[in-house]
Amino acid sequence: MTETPWEPPIAGSEVEHLVGALERLRTTFRWKADELDAAGLRTRIGASSLTLGGLLKHLAANEDYLFNVKFRGEPMGEPWDKNGWNGNNDWEFESAADDKPEELYALWDGAVERSRARLAAALADGGLDQPAHITWPDGRHASLRRLICDLIEEYGRHTGHADLVREAVDGRVGEDPPPGWHPVGART
Repeated sequence: MTETPWEPPIAGSEVEHLVGALERLRTTFRWKADELDAAGLRTRIGASSLTLGGLLKHLAANEDYLFNVKFRGEPMGEPWDKNGWNGNNDWEFESAADDKPEELYALWDGAVERSRARLAAALADGGLDQPAHITWPDGRHASLRRLICDLIEEYGRHTGHADLVREAVDGRVGEDPPPGWHPVGART
């Protein structure tokens, strides 16, 4: 294993590049949000209401929503059935302020692990072209490829937000985690 396992392949298949791009963004986002206490996870900059804690919870919800609801047509499931999730686009951002750092890290880490398993199973079962449950108004189904691209876009947007917020928290900057980096979790 390399010291930067999140780096996409230099020359690989379409699946390897899409999954590699997603993994690089997931890793960079997690690094930007890592090792913070409650105050750090609640920090806001300027007029924005975005926080790293809110982004952790929002992206965790996006992971499960994409693979459960959009791809498989199933309910969100656990842990969302019991944590108050209501489908409101702002709920994750607003409610994260009440969550402990350990809970936020565990929520995101768990959602990503579930998504990795679901994506691997879906790729083995039909590849990128298989239709997802979600349909457009004209009845067309999105493909798994489209859903992965949507998740890459979501992470791209919010990893940029995380860059700005994290720099305001403690000055952490950089495009990628340092070689050999592994998530730590909440600062105690």
